Amino acid sequence: MRIFLLLGLILWGGQTGISAQGVSVKTNLAYWATTTPNAGVEFGLGRRTTLDVSMGYNPWTLNKSENRKAKHVLVMPEFRYWLCETFRGHFFGLHTGYTYYNISGIGVPFHSGTRGNRYQGWATGFGLSYGYSWVLGRRWNLEATVGVGYVYTDYEYYDCITCGDYYGRRSRHLFTPTKLGITLIYRIK
Repeated sequence: MRIFLLLGLILWGGQTGISAQGVSVKTNLAYWATTTPNAGVEFGLGRRTTLDVSMGYNPWTLNKSENRKAKHVLVMPEFRYWLCETFRGHFFGLHTGYTYYNISGIGVPFHSGTRGNRYQGWATGFGLSYGYSWVLGRRWNLEATVGVGYVYTDYEYYDCITCGDYYGRRSRHLFTPTKLGITLIYRIK
């Protein structure tokens, strides 16, 4: 809940500069490859700063007989500092995020032993990212981004079979990759 309040305050406080600096809509193609519909909006805040707010939602069960799924909802705002000018070239970012998830029957990258159970819970964290945006045309860009950071997660875990045995509740602190994207961007203004 705190993340939504913080996001609202940032957007409300930066509205005077948004209209003059540019707005882009975007979608992360790498995220689509995981069957996750997603969209984002990036607002120009200054000559070299932007605010990117991306969201994703995956409601699918990948294989019902094996209860394989990666269901989740994710919100990830990021403040970006561009080395030359906004929406082109190199940038560094500071991001945060919140996700609620229900994952089973699949391995979670960088976390061994996750394939055999079902995990249901939430996670939040923050991280640093680096990216580059290529101008493809007058209104189109392609962006690559990678980030690492800290994540706190609180979850319940179960036997992977549907309605499986409840094993308990855990929380973890992780230093892990937090962002990966190949993003198609359309600049509105």
